[in-house]
Amino acid sequence: MFKKILIANRGEIACRVIKTARKMGIATVAVHSEADKDALFVDMADEAVCIGPAPSAQSYLVIDKIIAACKQTGAEAVHPGYGFLSENAEFSRRLEEEGMKFIGPKHYSVARMGDKIESKKLAIDAGVNTIPGHNDAISGPDEAVEIAKKIGYPVMIKASAGGGGKGLRVAFNDKEAHEGFSSCVNEARNSFGDDRVFIEKYVLEPRHIEIQVLGDAHGNYVYLNERDCSIQRRHQKVIEEAPSPFVDPEMRKAMGEQAVALARAVNYESAGTVEFVVSGATKEFYFLEMNTRLQVEHPVTELITGLDLVEQMIRVAYGETLPLTQDDVKIDGWSMECRINAEDPFRGFLPSTGRLVKFQAPAEGDGVRVDTGVFEGGEISMFYDSMIAKLIVHGADRADAIRRMRDALNGFVIRGISSNIPFQAALLQHPRFCSGNFNTGFIAEEYPDGFDASMVPHDDPALLAAVATFARMRYIGRAVQIDGQMPGHGRRVVHDLVVMMGGAQYPVSVDPVPGGMRITQADKVYEIVSDWSFRDLLFTGTVNGEPICLQIERRNLKFLISHFGLQVEAMVHTQTGAAMQALMPEKLPPDLSKFLLSPMPGLLREVAVAEGQEVKAGEKLAVIEAMKMENVLKADSDCVVKKVLASPGASLSVDEVIVEFE
Repeated sequence: MFKKILIANRGEIACRVIKTARKMGIATVAVHSEADKDALFVDMADEAVCIGPAPSAQSYLVIDKIIAACKQTGAEAVHPGYGFLSENAEFSRRLEEEGMKFIGPKHYSVARMGDKIESKKLAIDAGVNTIPGHNDAISGPDEAVEIAKKIGYPVMIKASAGGGGKGLRVAFNDKEAHEGFSSCVNEARNSFGDDRVFIEKYVLEPRHIEIQVLGDAHGNYVYLNERDCSIQRRHQKVIEEAPSPFVDPEMRKAMGEQAVALARAVNYESAGTVEFVVSGATKEFYFLEMNTRLQVEHPVTELITGLDLVEQMIRVAYGETLPLTQDDVKIDGWSMECRINAEDPFRGFLPSTGRLVKFQAPAEGDGVRVDTGVFEGGEISMFYDSMIAKLIVHGADRADAIRRMRDALNGFVIRGISSNIPFQAALLQHPRFCSGNFNTGFIAEEYPDGFDASMVPHDDPALLAAVATFARMRYIGRAVQIDGQMPGHGRRVVHDLVVMMGGAQYPVSVDPVPGGMRITQADKVYEIVSDWSFRDLLFTGTVNGEPICLQIERRNLKFLISHFGLQVEAMVHTQTGAAMQALMPEKLPPDLSKFLLSPMPGLLREVAVAEGQEVKAGEKLAVIEAMKMENVLKADSDCVVKKVLASPGASLSVDEVIVEFE
């Protein structure tokens, strides 16, 4: 077995590979940019080599620097993780020429299957179902429009070397095809160094089902069942699960056999994923692409099969034979993965960067797994993708997996930056998701105008009022103990209070019980027992004997409570205080309608307007790149540009003014 391997990646996946290598007794080398010098994966590795500045084009994407690090440290093999150089055939070939093993498929397999145009042609030859489309690279936006009209709208415009939702647009008309082509080309060039783009038919009501395959150098192949990755936002996966609630045994077998046929056609060695788009109405499935690498969502397959896919990749690269046949592949229970991203779901999912002031992941075990590459006090950088962690659960069945995930999300504490945890929690209780009746358009259909707290009604809001009362009484109890009152002249503690929350008032009364309080609200009684203290963001304990976990923090006179996706502010007053609070005027926010503000930290790629220009609603104003994605800012209404206050190439902070209007 290898004695030392190098991980040509960063963050969560680098940590993931290091854990398996450590289990196998293999030493590890981390390569890192200057921005990642204090990252968790660098600390975990046995050795570390700095390979350049923060931009990936000057560090993680430079093949010569990674090969030099291998030679410097004596690494025998390289695991590429996902992203960066993981599907770069030149990287695989160069390693082979240098006498080092690429822990992945051979360079010819990467070249043939990593190229989406070439892979589709190969799929046709291998007898795999494929989507109608134009399989050759397209020269410009005008040609893209003509091809789209011939195929018939809607169409999907895709970068040949794309992945992870980058370099991909769906167009429903000529204008969207024209604009989508340009955006795809730019994103593909910036992310992958390859700006070729092709077009194919967009399947309505599609589900995204992928098949995990394993192959070795001895001609053995297996498929490890499917993953359902249909819950997506802007073509990026949000929740993945295995198996799929949509796939039956016959369909699983048919898709699996086609995936293996494709892998066999290119002598595939290693773990790979064949992605299919499936019609929700007819169950017809079409080849989408093959990812010649480990997938972000691989843990759900691991949990239902009992296999360590990273270990299998390492063993195959070393020349070992697969340890199982197709008959050995089983499905044990149900697994789900939520991608915890640094983005603000209440502000249109804009990227959120900065320092992790607080990071407390749920405890692992009892069906809960956390894969992450961050730590409390670490920084989420604008230079890389937005993933903070992957939260994975394993249950007896789908309902059990959903329950475990909801409970785990309640206990996932992140402060200092925004995260998509509230949105994930909302999805997990949505009736359509719980029923399994959804497709890739689910989020766009159910949240067409974005996401806000009103979309997550709580089953029992009085429970949250009771918890706020519990916290307030704990603060009052501490104040009584430390305020230096004379005996006989102590402060009178009022036990009849009013909780103002979500525009409603909840009159409550409080009585002590051993280890907690009995809080009565109308005809509801909540006996809360908890050892919660003021420094804790997690509130754990029991309510009427049932376990509870939620998040609560004090902000001036209010308590911010988070539970099952709902975030609500609560104020706990005496009855007189509540009456006075109701009379307080509301402070209105300032009018910023005459300014175009940067909604996120990022790099200003383009300013599309000039001073004095008349702009119509919907026209492009500027383009900002953040976390490897292009974000187009458009005019909300007709206006005239008064001043342009930022230039292309500028690094913008949140709410920095780009354009002023008359």
